[in-house]
Amino acid sequence: MADDSPQEIAAKFLDKLKSSPFVMIGLNDGQHSEPMTAQIDDDQPNTLFFFAGRDNRIAKGGEAMAQFVGKGHDFFACLAGHVSKDNDPAQIDKLWSNQVEAWFPQGKSDPNLTLLRFDINSAELWETDISLSGRVKMLFGGTIRSDESSSHAVVGSVA
Repeated sequence: MADDSPQEIAAKFLDKLKSSPFVMIGLNDGQHSEPMTAQIDDDQPNTLFFFAGRDNRIAKGGEAMAQFVGKGHDFFACLAGHVSKDNDPAQIDKLWSNQVEAWFPQGKSDPNLTLLRFDINSAELWETDISLSGRVKMLFGGTIRSDESSSHAVVGSVA
């Protein structure tokens, strides 16, 4: 709730992302963001990976923003960072799954396959777990106190 530390909010974000790994991500180049499935490697904190086609609009890399909404609309995140290619075969093997293979019929040797990494520089996180008393006040026009409200954190690390 409202008195969670930034580290606690960041840990909740990672749990939410693992249970619903979908983000909207786009380069800071004026093009629209697009939905992609984040791959998480616990050995590389502050980094998300995406399997993509070489012709994907973010494959050229650069500064980027990603947005996340939790399954129950109870958590929101805006992530700033840098996208680059990471076609290390060991990393591809580590993150590969049946779900990824469904998008790349020739498997890991698909000539259109590229692994992108998104190194997170900063994040703004919101947990919207409003207390029961806060929800009642919302229904009937009362004023919500800060201890009945959601948590918010601006962090330089989500690890």
